[in-house]
Amino acid sequence: MVRKIGYPKPGDFVIVTVDEITEFAAWCKLDEYPHLRGMIHVSEVAGRWVRNIREFVRVGKQYVAKVMKVEPDRNFVSLSLKRVNRFNERRKWNEYRRDQRAEKILELAAESIGKSLDQAYEEIGNTIQEKYGSLANFFEEALEDESVLDELDEKWKNVIKPFLERMIKEKIFEIKAGVKAISLKSNGVDMIKKALGNFGKAGFNVIYIAAGKYLVRKKTQDPKGVEKELNKIAEKIKKSKLLDDFSLEVIE
Repeated sequence: MVRKIGYPKPGDFVIVTVDEITEFAAWCKLDEYPHLRGMIHVSEVAGRWVRNIREFVRVGKQYVAKVMKVEPDRNFVSLSLKRVNRFNERRKWNEYRRDQRAEKILELAAESIGKSLDQAYEEIGNTIQEKYGSLANFFEEALEDESVLDELDEKWKNVIKPFLERMIKEKIFEIKAGVKAISLKSNGVDMIKKALGNFGKAGFNVIYIAAGKYLVRKKTQDPKGVEKELNKIAEKIKKSKLLDDFSLEVIE
């Protein structure tokens, strides 16, 4: 289970598991913050009238929630589900899975020297999070610049490096994005082909879904890099003025 130190901030998105439901609220564990408990008031469950809260949330199910208020003295967080849109939800789940992979690297490294994950967090994990925000951020920077690992003592540096390299090399991601591309010009079909050709040149597969709707996808070991590439291509298409309507949204 991914663990974060300290407290989330209002506006942050967190993973929660509902463990109790009452008439007016859903009570949750914050999966990334084991020391915190949260509550989703019935008024924050959905963007419409909620007659029965159990129609919208279930005990034992995980959700992405938005942090509304943090009360450190009570280790308590007020949460909202209705203020989480699909983009927020997908982005948070991707971040969570990324953090899970990073934690697995830490766990395997710890096991190789006879230590538990708890001990690994105590010795280096918490310090890494304080400086880099997450284990994943640290490991990604270490892949780009090996000298980052020099911040660790020799024992941890030597055991983490091989696990980090192996897991990153083995992991293949498929990045997908939904694309809306419409041209009202007489040669609109040619304009759309020309615009979407930018994805093909960059190694993306372009799949027709329905009129004006396409799916672009690409397998990679560098998901962050591919997402940046997608955004650059989208900006290029917008500036080209080839299309009358264009949008792109990265999906799971």
